[in-house]
Amino acid sequence: MSSIISNLAPLRRQRIAQGLRRGATALLAALVVAGCAGSPEPPVAGAPPRLRLITTQQYVNTLSHIFGPSVTLDMKFPPLQRTSGLLENGAARAGVTASQLEQFQRAAAGVATQVVNEGHRSFLIPCKPGDEKTADKACATAFLTRVGRLLHRRALTASEVDMYVGQAGAAADQVKDFYTGLGIALEAMLISPEVLFIVEKGEPDPQRSGKQRLDAYSLASRLSFFLWDAGPDDHILKAAASGELQTPKGRARVVDMMLASPRLKDGMRAFFDDMFAFDDFDTLSKDPTVYPSFTGVTVADAREQTLRTAIDQLIVKNKDYRDLYTTRSTFISPSLAALYNLPAVPGWEPYEFPANSPREGMLTQISFLAVHAHPGRSSPTRRGKALRELLLCQTVPPPPPNVDFSALENPDAHYKTQRERVAVHLKNPTCAGCHKIMDPMGLALENFDGAGRFRATEAGAPIDRSGSLDGKKFADVAGLAQALHDSPALPSCLVSRMYSYGSGGPTAPSDRPLLQYLNTSFAAQGYKIHDLLRTIALGTAFSQVTRSKKGPVPADDKADGTPPPRTQQTTLNLH
Repeated sequence: MSSIISNLAPLRRQRIAQGLRRGATALLAALVVAGCAGSPEPPVAGAPPRLRLITTQQYVNTLSHIFGPSVTLDMKFPPLQRTSGLLENGAARAGVTASQLEQFQRAAAGVATQVVNEGHRSFLIPCKPGDEKTADKACATAFLTRVGRLLHRRALTASEVDMYVGQAGAAADQVKDFYTGLGIALEAMLISPEVLFIVEKGEPDPQRSGKQRLDAYSLASRLSFFLWDAGPDDHILKAAASGELQTPKGRARVVDMMLASPRLKDGMRAFFDDMFAFDDFDTLSKDPTVYPSFTGVTVADAREQTLRTAIDQLIVKNKDYRDLYTTRSTFISPSLAALYNLPAVPGWEPYEFPANSPREGMLTQISFLAVHAHPGRSSPTRRGKALRELLLCQTVPPPPPNVDFSALENPDAHYKTQRERVAVHLKNPTCAGCHKIMDPMGLALENFDGAGRFRATEAGAPIDRSGSLDGKKFADVAGLAQALHDSPALPSCLVSRMYSYGSGGPTAPSDRPLLQYLNTSFAAQGYKIHDLLRTIALGTAFSQVTRSKKGPVPADDKADGTPPPRTQQTTLNLH
């Protein structure tokens, strides 16, 4: 099989290019819809229809659900640009070049080859051809219609079915192998623009005269990528097709089903991985001469520890979001045990730090401490900046040009501790403004070195653990954890990030009344993530979409050739 498919490279490129070109017109029409939408009208105007590139994890999660765990999904799509605090927001601005399309094609080819090979076809393809050496239209139609509906997140049109079945038949007749032809058609489908991009479309809202809402399939996709980080399953697509999803009762039933599903953990892992900027782990390294115990395994386990803790506390146990920053409950792996100075454990084990331990909350976990530090030393400034930007949604301006760092970086300077070193920032009026809002928070974490290990002294000098957050002073990291827990900006930041993540793009100033409503509801519900997710998913703003001043572009209208605004353009290079 593999030798036959390798000989079909020219045919594969031809078939896939044809499919991409056929999809380009529809995709460009969707781009115009997404680009023409105006600013949302408070309080429930909603966001514009989005056009987003699917992320690697969303693609993997979707294919895992369709084809099961037996298919190996080893792929990595091009990185996205973090926008307004989230990589997911960058997906709405991502372009695709010819070289990136080759990456997508290689991933698609790997999946398609596995699906149709002898080890998988018997349980992944629901029919058998009459003759494996020739095309079988009925079997190809049955398979491609079912899989195409899940991949495209909607029912395929008759012309689309004919196109894919025709590709499968032509390839099968050429190489005298039904399954090779089916694999070629599946590969083309996996790289279709409407599979790689999440294309949202609007329609008139019958309940609100003059307003637009997402069509049923677009709403199904928005809900599923929000809550499950994957495309909608058969159950959700049936609710969309029947119209049930567009009714308040039907939508509530589907959302409650999704919130009760184990797949919610996948969705929230993806959200917190994005919100906490854990993509920084992809490039994290430490000086091995300074931190010999900090290895590649440590990097992976540190990320996993925090995600496990967040999911356990907020999804499994449904606890107050703010308690994530004060809890002593977590999980430990063998590689992390060494850095936490704990006995080795077999695999991942639940663990609770004792009351007299300096470890309290997410800020004292290896993940936060190691990522926001230098390769060979700690960094109160980096840690304070991360607290402001990632957890409180406050932007810290970049340093001005031509700043003189000589006093700070002088190797002969007699600075025993980082507190003494960063105090130099405050002597420079150019630097003092920003460092006053970063350093006092980060200094409370100085009991932990650049790898996250606890230390009582630095260069023989005792470490001063005191600090402050927005005027509230504290004596140690426990005080910082409590001050962060009590800060109104902490849950407010989560609400903003969560709504932005779910709606597929950054919030706008006109969203403030809606965000205030969500903040009030979140507080009244005890800061529970389940309740916040449900409030967002069932809200009118989540499904209602804005219109351009020229009026909506119906889903079945042809694009008029007018390019969308630059901020919404996506490049598709098909050559």
